Amino acid sequence: MTESRQRAAAVAAKLRAAGFKAYFAGGCVRDALLGLEPKDYDVATEARPEQVVALFPRSQAVGAHFGVVVVRAGPDHVEVATFRTDGSYKDGRRPEEVTYSTPEEDAQRRDFTVNGIFQDPATDEVIDFVGGQADLAAKVLRAIGNPAERFREDHLRLMRAVRFAATLGWEIEPATWAAVKAEAPALAKISIERTRDEFIKIMLHPNRVRGLDLLDKSGLLTCIIPEMEALKGCEQPPQFHPEGDVWVHTRLMLSLLPETVSIPLVLSVLLHDIAKPATHTIDETGRIRFNGHDDLGARMTGDILRRMKFSNEIIDATVEAVLQHMKFMHVKEMRTSRLKRWMAHPTFDDQMALHRVDCLGCHGMLDNYEFLQAKQQEFANEPVIPPPLLTGHDLMAAGYARGPEIGRLLTLVQDQQLEGALTSKEAALAWLRAEAPPAADPTGA
Repeated sequence: MTESRQRAAAVAAKLRAAGFKAYFAGGCVRDALLGLEPKDYDVATEARPEQVVALFPRSQAVGAHFGVVVVRAGPDHVEVATFRTDGSYKDGRRPEEVTYSTPEEDAQRRDFTVNGIFQDPATDEVIDFVGGQADLAAKVLRAIGNPAERFREDHLRLMRAVRFAATLGWEIEPATWAAVKAEAPALAKISIERTRDEFIKIMLHPNRVRGLDLLDKSGLLTCIIPEMEALKGCEQPPQFHPEGDVWVHTRLMLSLLPETVSIPLVLSVLLHDIAKPATHTIDETGRIRFNGHDDLGARMTGDILRRMKFSNEIIDATVEAVLQHMKFMHVKEMRTSRLKRWMAHPTFDDQMALHRVDCLGCHGMLDNYEFLQAKQQEFANEPVIPPPLLTGHDLMAAGYARGPEIGRLLTLVQDQQLEGALTSKEAALAWLRAEAPPAADPTGA
């Protein structure tokens, strides 16, 4: 028994000692029955919120209107909810009112049968009013009661259905799946932040390709990133992309990612070719081209991620990866100074990972990727961008006028330093005087 479970069980024990029923509920029961370690524990009880608060003075009634109290249990926060039935859902998110009820009635208001199971922490007895255990055994995701009604109550359940099916590797029961597809347009009615968070949970999971397929086939993806629909049927030059159109290529790239990925990496895979449909042309030789799709794609990516209200940090990293992804074809011709500046970018490793799956998802050639890996090893013994040999104060002391020109001159010197041509301050000053003497010293001496 983990410490978190012990602490949550102690909360339930205190409720029982006061004369109230108290069970573990929801995802923690589901995960435990699947042999997984629950991330947190929720308790359902017949105690009213005010009675819970009286028993646990350090608790916080964060959702008292819905019968929810958060109880501090050491380092954990245990959500304690009173058994209830929900009234009407006018906003597709929360009930207008709740009525305190019994465990049987409480189970009926929950989303899926596998999330409607209770467990007695004291005896480990499973209390199942909705057939959740049978669906767990069959690996089937089934809405409780009328599926359409469950999704109309809370539209986010549409995304949760896909997430559970993808992450657990289960099938969605036919009536439930039909309701997901029928109710998919309602996803647009809820806040993009809630949708975004579920979307990212799906994309970060190793089963992300199945998640994408379910989002696509259900119609939910068009509510989240409608721009991706145009990737389907957008043909690519077969000599470089024998795998098929841009959608097939993007989906294949997702399948080639490692199990653990960053948010910017998975987003850059999804969006790196988002502008190909808009830039699709055929030249005079009959070859398909997508000129400028990296630049336009970076702008579109920024627009999409801002619409989804991602943080600036995630937006900037993803946009940079999309903007730079075509640069890899030129790495062997780059000057060392330019290469080092690029490799010093804080998200370069993610850009490398994007390039790797981009290649593996089409022509399969990794020569530029391997070239950059060798360069990373070559530069590993010293900073890619070492401390500068000269500063602005050094240049002004040497007779150069204060102003914007100082920055350009420092860049010239740093280029030579990164190329290995200059290694000392004295050599850098001498080189600069020869190449660009101060205006105040026409002789260049």
